[in-house]
Amino acid sequence: MPALTPNLWFDGNAEDAANFYASVFPDSRVVNVARAAADAPGLNKGDVITVDWTMLGQRFTGINGGPDFKFNESISFAIDCADQAEVDRYWDALTADGGEPGPCGWLKDRFGLSWQVVPRRLGELLAGSDPAGAQRAMEAMLQMGKLDVAALEAAYEGTPAAV
Repeated sequence: MPALTPNLWFDGNAEDAANFYASVFPDSRVVNVARAAADAPGLNKGDVITVDWTMLGQRFTGINGGPDFKFNESISFAIDCADQAEVDRYWDALTADGGEPGPCGWLKDRFGLSWQVVPRRLGELLAGSDPAGAQRAMEAMLQMGKLDVAALEAAYEGTPAAV
């Protein structure tokens, strides 16, 4: 069966990105760093050309392609978080050192890659048996940056969240 490997375009910092992602996610590691064997246009001997790593067991390749292309929100990675502690951990790690928080559980990391840090509980609430509660949970989510499980549950139940 063929393998599918996402290739991500970086501006000279693919190795830094791969090391960062491997440090944030379990079951992750840098697998290979390919370096230029000789000087070439835009490259010096020894410069990193590509980096292969696994993140949560999925293989990725980072290409040091230069400044021509930037990440945008049309591509993002969603992290299915088991609980608030996971939301907090990933949110804090990915917004650190130049990352940018966004609305509704979205953020950009310091490399410009977009992420959705989503507690599993949000999906359960939105698919819950109470349509009015699901609507309240959705409306609460739309007002948040980092998602707050307790506040989402309180909204679903129609009760004020504990502060």
